[in-house]
Amino acid sequence: METRRIALHGLGFGDCGKGMFTDALCRLWRAHTVVRFNGGAQAGHNVVLPDGRHHTFSQFGSGTFQPGVATVLAYPVVVHPGALLVENAHLVRAGVTDAFDRLLIDRRCRINTPFHQAAGRLRELRRGAAAHGTCGVGVGETVRHALAHPEQVLHYGDLPRRALAHDKLEAIRHTLREELTAADCADVPDVPVVAVGPDPAVADERRLLDDAGVSMRWLDQMHELTVRVPPADPTAIAERLQLPGTVIFEGAQGVLLDEWRGFHPHTTWSNIHREAATAVLADAGGGADVPLRHLGVLRSYLTRHGPGPLPTWDAALDRLAEPHNAADGWQGRFRRGHPDAVLLRYALAALGGVDGLLLSHLDAFDDGGEFKLCGGYRVAPGPNDPTLCQRDPDDNGIVTQLRAGPARDLDHQTRLTTLLGQAQPQYESEPLRSAADLLERIAALTGCPILFGAHGPTHATMRAMVPYR
Repeated sequence: METRRIALHGLGFGDCGKGMFTDALCRLWRAHTVVRFNGGAQAGHNVVLPDGRHHTFSQFGSGTFQPGVATVLAYPVVVHPGALLVENAHLVRAGVTDAFDRLLIDRRCRINTPFHQAAGRLRELRRGAAAHGTCGVGVGETVRHALAHPEQVLHYGDLPRRALAHDKLEAIRHTLREELTAADCADVPDVPVVAVGPDPAVADERRLLDDAGVSMRWLDQMHELTVRVPPADPTAIAERLQLPGTVIFEGAQGVLLDEWRGFHPHTTWSNIHREAATAVLADAGGGADVPLRHLGVLRSYLTRHGPGPLPTWDAALDRLAEPHNAADGWQGRFRRGHPDAVLLRYALAALGGVDGLLLSHLDAFDDGGEFKLCGGYRVAPGPNDPTLCQRDPDDNGIVTQLRAGPARDLDHQTRLTTLLGQAQPQYESEPLRSAADLLERIAALTGCPILFGAHGPTHATMRAMVPYR
């Protein structure tokens, strides 16, 4: 049995096919474990089976349809216990009755509580037209609160200790309630939440923060989970990850949403860099004998949920079917854009490079579909140009590359967001009329081997791209 350690990273704004490829590679390489190493319950990784069954994997690994494949929720994943119970119920209806028996949750994982979810939604409601974009489950709020109040952090290992868990829950509730009532609330310092008006959504979230009985009722509901899935010690997780065979590290979201390299403020509170996966493997004492191989996952075209820059957005591409990504709810409109060489170069640089590429949705070319490839942007020169971008002096100063700024420089990332908002995509004269056209251009642009491509939503459509190695 060959031993592999493979990490999958999205190269866009999410929705690139990580779920389908995780399922397919678990089958191909007979993986025994899928590790979730970043993010939280905001993930939405769709897996469709050839028999028609479908599940959107949020916290369970996308290999769970395969018997015997375990899921590890590794530290620093943010765990949403209530959503886990709901997701397990959906899996049972889809024929998977033992998902909890195959789940390990690191006792150090931070817990996404109902209070974090309510607070995150209230902050987004307050932003109005300046919304950052959110899935509405409170992952970012959990991380923000943990950084501001480390003494209040609720860990998965705390849940069985009922008195301790209740005290922390009440501390979290009181802190968030005070923050969201104060006039100096984050993001809009001079406008308190109560000024939003009689919005029923605001009233619902505030009622939850005001209810002193929520903590105990929520703990009663979580009892089932902690009995079925006791907190795992890091040594138990290390033993699992050091077993021979294949382990898939399934990343959440895409690198263009990374908290430090994404386009602020339309980002996530999560590290989507390859170092996030490497750190989890190192924490488990692995990686020396079998190094982690990093694969980038890319759709045949770009997509984005909600607000934020998408220079090649084209409403005409709404013709492309999207059965598992709605345009309503907290995430907002689902947009589609043409392939973008500038963002692809930036994504690879921001991620730290990859060992190979996986391309999904190649069936978008069926029935005469075609795309345009954006090779650069027309943007008026500005005073920050040298630090933000690289221009082609032989092509009227077209922007061909974006520059990442110093580490953790959100001002730089905000300026990049402004630049992208002004960008007019410049398309190559020859359209992409087939999957072969796209694969050849991607291979030429990146210099990365394209290992697999998928021509549909199921693992049965994945094909090895031998001619493009």
